[in-house]
Amino acid sequence: MKARLARLTSSKRFRRLTLLMAVVGPGIITANVDNDAGGITTYSLAGGNFGYSLLWSLLPIGIFLFIIQEMSSRLGATTGKGLADLMRERFGLKITFWALVGLLLANLTNTMSEFAGVASASEIFGLTRYVAVPLAAVLVWVIVIKGSYSSIEKVFLVACLLYVSYPVSGILARPDWGVVFRSAVVPEWSFSSDYIMMLVGIIGTTIAPWMQFYQQAAVADKGLTSKDMKYARLDVLVGTIGAVVVVFFIVVTCAATIHAHGKSVTDVKDAAMALFPLAGKYCGGLFALGLLNASLFSASILPLATAYQVSEGMGWERGLDRSFTEAPEFYSVYTLLIVLGAGLVLLPHAPLLKIMYLSQVLNGLLLPLVLVFMLLLINDKRLMGEYHNSRTYNILSWLCVVLVSALGIYLTVVSIAQMFGGK
Repeated sequence: MKARLARLTSSKRFRRLTLLMAVVGPGIITANVDNDAGGITTYSLAGGNFGYSLLWSLLPIGIFLFIIQEMSSRLGATTGKGLADLMRERFGLKITFWALVGLLLANLTNTMSEFAGVASASEIFGLTRYVAVPLAAVLVWVIVIKGSYSSIEKVFLVACLLYVSYPVSGILARPDWGVVFRSAVVPEWSFSSDYIMMLVGIIGTTIAPWMQFYQQAAVADKGLTSKDMKYARLDVLVGTIGAVVVVFFIVVTCAATIHAHGKSVTDVKDAAMALFPLAGKYCGGLFALGLLNASLFSASILPLATAYQVSEGMGWERGLDRSFTEAPEFYSVYTLLIVLGAGLVLLPHAPLLKIMYLSQVLNGLLLPLVLVFMLLLINDKRLMGEYHNSRTYNILSWLCVVLVSALGIYLTVVSIAQMFGGK
């Protein structure tokens, strides 16, 4: 009898594990892609220029990220549709069209920043950008165009595993762990405008409009339903924790080396190069490898997210399990963004810094609108049934939206001032 119960328990656990493995992917991939070239630059500057003083912010940021992405996953699993699809049905084509125009411009500039990250990482290893960027563009294009959703998701999940280079770099940097963990739980505040701007920058790079569209589209494309909600929520939680852990170790690595030696950095390439003499070639090499992986990973996902957004909003066929002839507009949008994103980065004297400012401005303007659309949709009981937000969850969600939106608007205003001020 005991043996039979043990076999039944083991079989039940195996079925649960199998179901979990079938469900995981969208949440982990979306959260980790957020640690892209722009994000890594921001976190490197936070650690290199401010030490451990901003580590305390990562816990509330992680909570914000989980709340928003969980709602996105729940919308996708319950309705079987992407966010742009639902926006067009509920709010009309006109509103959806202009929202998609803004997202298309923002994601083009974001894609350019990812290929700029490829250029920076390759030059650290001694390879010119004029070779590395075209090779990277061809690689990410072939992976997506030639694969199915299942095969591409496996490639992306492997790319997520390569983010382990940052925790290893953090350990090799040999920080004072007592100071690190104290800084992570005890808030340290400064009214310095630079400190506040960096804090806003960290929050602003954590939650971007494309994430909600891609997460929901990926959940729908994977075929998840409301029956999978428990495991889909776990997928989002694991992705959020993984993303925050990576941010934690990027900040720690730069704080324990660059900041501890009284140096400062202005971009992620400076940070990686500074690590070689300060923490050794392995630490610096792993940090640069992480940048290259993150840039390639995000250069694949951001155009893909945009292709989903535009195709859903316009009612075109889309999905990685469809061929080019079945979904020509979907793959054409993806291809165009890859070509433009990589090609514009290679232009001599391209104003990359202003382009990155422009992407921040567009993200800051779009994020509040996207989050409000999401909350209106997820509270529609006719659409969501029993999976609509509870009162408690709504309070947390709206608080999250108000805070993130206010910070996004602040970041937008500052970015516009810097862009036109020529800084």
